[in-house]
Amino acid sequence: MSFALARPGALRPVSTQRGPSVRVAKPGLLRVPAIAARPRVQTNAAALTVPVNQLTDEERAQLARELGYKSIGRELPDDVTLTDIVKSMPSEVFELDHGKAWRAVLVSITAMAASLYLISISPWYLLPFAWALAGTAFTGFFVVGHDCGHRSFHTNNLVEDIVGHVMFAPLIYPFEPWRIKHNHHHAHTNKLVEDTAWHPVTEAEMAKWDPTTAAFFRVFLGTPLKLWASVGHWLVWHFDLKKYTPKQQTRVIISLAVVYGFMAVAFPALVYYTGWWGFVKYWLMPWLGYHFWMSTFTVVHHTAPHIPFKKAEKWNAAKAQLSGTVHCDFPEWVEFLTHDISWHVPHHVSSKIPWYNLRKATESLRQNWGEYMTECTFNWRVVKNICTECHVYDEVVNYKPFDFKQEETLFAVQRKIIPDSATY
Repeated sequence: MSFALARPGALRPVSTQRGPSVRVAKPGLLRVPAIAARPRVQTNAAALTVPVNQLTDEERAQLARELGYKSIGRELPDDVTLTDIVKSMPSEVFELDHGKAWRAVLVSITAMAASLYLISISPWYLLPFAWALAGTAFTGFFVVGHDCGHRSFHTNNLVEDIVGHVMFAPLIYPFEPWRIKHNHHHAHTNKLVEDTAWHPVTEAEMAKWDPTTAAFFRVFLGTPLKLWASVGHWLVWHFDLKKYTPKQQTRVIISLAVVYGFMAVAFPALVYYTGWWGFVKYWLMPWLGYHFWMSTFTVVHHTAPHIPFKKAEKWNAAKAQLSGTVHCDFPEWVEFLTHDISWHVPHHVSSKIPWYNLRKATESLRQNWGEYMTECTFNWRVVKNICTECHVYDEVVNYKPFDFKQEETLFAVQRKIIPDSATY
């Protein structure tokens, strides 16, 4: 059996036999929305209406190939708890090593300095490559601050607060607002509405959109611009004091003061010495490069056609953190500069694991729980499905595209021109 697109967002299995040889649809069963980017001629095709845990190993392997994943895991049993998974990992993956933590700071600062020098000497036609390198180095700043926010950088919380603020300041990211909302993301990963990192829009939300709002969301969440959607998330979630409790606001204000102080000093100085083009060249473009990785890591780790967002009453922490988080291999230079943040599954099992132990923790999870994990290598097909198909929440099929009622030109064109390769 193989899987192909029947209409936007709908998957059909291709039978290799004549006659009605598909599984019977039953109300309430999850329809696996595997999406192949190139439709094929079908005979005797029908909608697949079985949950992933009812697929055979062979069918799941075929589904993984169609979607661009190396593997799609079985559904985790209901009686497995997150504590069970945490306890299965060796104790050393939770141990802090101050030397490795500070070396990450040194690597990120050195890489950023080298990238800025490269930008300064690059002819115009090489600037995109220099910006890509600088944006990736910039992401290393975030990952260091990220560990500080999770209290996995240092044994002294004051040191973590100082380092976190310093590393986040050039990104114009207020450390404390981010820490509060990011911890909420970990507590509610892939929980519909509650997950503050991202969640699919609902039809109820869409019904409230005027034409301008609908066009805005289609463009920014239904195209490759989705890979910069964290810019909007950064702006909406982290600068509004009303989103924080009175108890939280004092620390939030301190973080905002640090960010505004950096902007008041660094930005005028940069413009004074290098001009407005220098501001764009040395800060804005690397910053956009950082947001590319911020957005891409988030959606690739937490968005897949077969991985559901769940309403609160049906949400399961162990399933969301282990099976609902994707391990994705990126190029080695990216993983080096971003301090292995893409080895993301153990980080969601326990955010107390420092970045330099994520590989060992991943191997432990593979050994004990690998049959329940989803893994891939960063590739066009995965990105294409995320950008053109995984938009709107559906309780039965997980996701459907914005144009689920009738295919729209914006998405039809993308489905034709975005590469469908399972490799980069």
